[in-house]
Amino acid sequence: MSLNLSFMLNTFLLCLKALPVTFSITIVALLAAAPFGFFMALCDIYRIHGLKQICALYISFFRGTPIVLQILIVYSLVPSLLNSLIVSMGWNINIFDINPIYYAFIVFALNNTALLAEIFRSALLAVDKTQYEAALSAGLSPVQSYWRILIPQALVSALPNLGNLTINLIKNTSLAFLMTVKDVTATAKISASYGYNYVAV
Repeated sequence: MSLNLSFMLNTFLLCLKALPVTFSITIVALLAAAPFGFFMALCDIYRIHGLKQICALYISFFRGTPIVLQILIVYSLVPSLLNSLIVSMGWNINIFDINPIYYAFIVFALNNTALLAEIFRSALLAVDKTQYEAALSAGLSPVQSYWRILIPQALVSALPNLGNLTINLIKNTSLAFLMTVKDVTATAKISASYGYNYVAV
């Protein structure tokens, strides 16, 4: 089987143009998920009544269900329910005109919030609690103790898991095609489907 080099080059250039979509989903999802994940980790560590149970339920759902199901809920079910509500209230808003990439941002941010919560929790617990006590006794406030003492040490422990999470997120962005978002994988699939040139792609 001969490979069409010009086709491969054209497809490669098309995929390059789709790279910003893949990277934007990855970056936005991580940045949006990080503060909420950190908050959930603190709720679990300090056993804040009520919030701990809610966070545990959230984490269990998003870690225990396939991301495809989460996409179907956010991209199909929720907009349909919102549209029914909007129509019943007489508002002239078309919920289906929203750019699908925003749904991708929401889905991957929600999913990674649960994953980051567990990463941050384990990383913070890896730091000896006497570090926090020593920081407080030195006159630092709780926020300063976390920002200057605990978080830098916890990030060292969390770095391998954060790297794995980022790699998995980049791979999972291919599922954004279910929301009609054309990332690198989707662009390659569409290009290959015209002549079934999947090997070349």
